[in-house]
Amino acid sequence: MTTLKLRPLAPPPPITWEKLPADFPLPDDPVESNLQPLLAAALREALELAGLIVESALIASNFGLCATVGDKTIVKAPDWVYVRSVFPLPEGSIRRSYTPHVEGEVPTLVIEFVSETEGGEYSINPHFPYGKWYFYERILKVPLYGIFHPKTGELDLYRLVNGQYEQQIANHNQRYWLEEMGLHLGVWWGQKADMKAFWLRWWDQAETLLPWGSEQIDQERQRAEQERQRAEQAEGQLVQVVKSLLAQGMPTNQIAELVGLSVAQVEELAAEA
Repeated sequence: MTTLKLRPLAPPPPITWEKLPADFPLPDDPVESNLQPLLAAALREALELAGLIVESALIASNFGLCATVGDKTIVKAPDWVYVRSVFPLPEGSIRRSYTPHVEGEVPTLVIEFVSETEGGEYSINPHFPYGKWYFYERILKVPLYGIFHPKTGELDLYRLVNGQYEQQIANHNQRYWLEEMGLHLGVWWGQKADMKAFWLRWWDQAETLLPWGSEQIDQERQRAEQERQRAEQAEGQLVQVVKSLLAQGMPTNQIAELVGLSVAQVEELAAEA
């Protein structure tokens, strides 16, 4: 594991945690491509289908994470964020943004998707409005930070160690073990719906892929077909046994008792023979 070598940075001004006012204008930047929202949705879908999203968790994309630094309110909207536990909202309320500490835990994992235009994913700018890297590392102190390059399929994962992000080394399958989530995160090339691309995927501790909904349907269809084939094979074998016993002159009532069929079923097979 290596630590990204950065010049020493002065600590930020005092950080406080205050919920945004209801009328605070949030950034509304358009996504860079139609793949980005699909990447975010696919990450959530697999977790949801595997039953790994608890009620208290927050999973969002392009969603404002907030902190007050000095007298400035800072809002960054990562492409994907996972917060393990947040405080519930009053019934009927809608969460417009998220301020750690006053609304729940610090996010466990933040992921940024690198687009064609530089979006500051690696920026350590220590001055307002602050670079994304600096904000996640020095201000929010997010334990895990992923930077994904959809065009090339490269994924860099950083872990917060002694206040600084340390680049992690993928395993032999090019996947990263996230102890905090009990899952591996890696890159998978293939098709989802009508989009063939590099996707971020989850694998469990044994490195079994967590399927999407379409893949679950395909798996169920394959299992049903295998069951049908096994049933046909078993039925064919039973028919051969009955025919063999009939050929040996065994009475139909004895055959029925032996193979677990009714006398009528054995007689039907006898007629076919």
